[in-house]
Amino acid sequence: MYRIPISALASCFFPYVAFSAPNVLLIVSEDNGQELSCYGEPYVKTPILDQLAAEGVLFKNAYVAQAGCSQSRAAFLTGLYPHQNGQIGLATWKFRMYDGNTPNIAKSLKGHGYRTGLIGKLHVNPESAFPFDFRAISSANFSRKNLDGYATEAKRFMSAGEAPFFLSVNYPDAHRPFTTQIDGIPENPLTADDVKPLAYFGIDNPELRQQTADYYNCMNRLDTQIGDLLTALHETGKADNTLIIYIGDHGADMLRGKRTSYEGGTRVPFIVTWAGNSKTGLVSAELVSLVDIFPTILEVTGAAPIAGLPGRSVIPLLKGQATGWRTYLFTEFHIHSAHNFYPQRTVQDKRFKLIRNLMPGHVNPGYTFTNDRFFDSLIDTINQAPDPVRSAYHEMERPVSYELYDLQNDPYEFTNLASDPSHAATLQRLQQALQSWRERTRDPLLNLNNTLRLKAEVDACLVDGQPEKSKLTLTYPDYFFE
Repeated sequence: MYRIPISALASCFFPYVAFSAPNVLLIVSEDNGQELSCYGEPYVKTPILDQLAAEGVLFKNAYVAQAGCSQSRAAFLTGLYPHQNGQIGLATWKFRMYDGNTPNIAKSLKGHGYRTGLIGKLHVNPESAFPFDFRAISSANFSRKNLDGYATEAKRFMSAGEAPFFLSVNYPDAHRPFTTQIDGIPENPLTADDVKPLAYFGIDNPELRQQTADYYNCMNRLDTQIGDLLTALHETGKADNTLIIYIGDHGADMLRGKRTSYEGGTRVPFIVTWAGNSKTGLVSAELVSLVDIFPTILEVTGAAPIAGLPGRSVIPLLKGQATGWRTYLFTEFHIHSAHNFYPQRTVQDKRFKLIRNLMPGHVNPGYTFTNDRFFDSLIDTINQAPDPVRSAYHEMERPVSYELYDLQNDPYEFTNLASDPSHAATLQRLQQALQSWRERTRDPLLNLNNTLRLKAEVDACLVDGQPEKSKLTLTYPDYFFE
């Protein structure tokens, strides 16, 4: 584990930033959607996060830029969509940002006189683009070792000086493996008999219930860990001058979740508390994206704005000033590891959602990847499900060009309305909005040759149908914008 000496941090002094400038604490959890009791999940008990929401603003309709670890993290750190910053796949599979000089939270706040810290993984290439002053527990830590260390290291950093700080704390829960209990936490783990599978599965069997129970146990443990972190913050005496943001990096690693463009993958918890500067107990239904985090932090800290960011500061929403907010929200997908290249673009308003599959008719390798890697005999449960659930799973394996869902009447996206004549006007409206966004943000996959060339690079690393990382050569940063 690499650390900057704390004595070096304590000696830092930045005369051009007043010490009354607000601190920023960004808390990130792994692979979980809105499965918190404050979001209405009946089987999860998250009293700490519930209290955080009660003291600030809970965003009901919050979305990642892409439902993958590196892709989502690069997006909220740079304020750019993956197709804009280049981190379109996992950093551990050689995907990277186009340019190491891309502006990001750490770079901007460090230049503005803030002490900057990162606890937990970064998972974005190149790491050198993020000049944190302090780093601790830099591994993914999926074995959940030394969980107490997150709060301990955080307190050490937060207490190290009087200059304002930005600290990002990144927890391993609820990433797989879904570890039932660590160091006695949670105290009373849930079992398969205690729960029902996540609603967006649409199917049920004993294995799904057990996996759901252990996923919920991870969420209950996460809440405890965040409680320790917030206690550490209060013990430093700096809580009243700290903007606290809690997010999940994307949805659960389950069916129709992570690595997809469905709600289970892209919709995440987003809670913001800023003592004396935000409403309390407010639930916002506005469409917000995690690309909004960077412009929000720039406004709060007074750091120089970055031109061209697609997101916007949520400060007006924290104050209950929701007039003139966005009509459309966008997400995307490219690839995760080399197992599942299947590019998609998505637009939604407050009711309807349109997914554009850029390789329609081709098998989506992500479907089999998830089903076969994590679940036994799932195909039998799917085939026994009634329509429209059964058909939705089969269409997910080989998607059509467009998927249109009415999230008001079909929140789990089982009925594709794209070919329904009564929804033709909605389809056209969303198609136009999506095309306009893709052009405005210079989407490199508007050029079919780029899509095919990237697919060829991924396919070239396959050996007997399975990808080998050592054989993967990626040159997309060189040709996406030729």
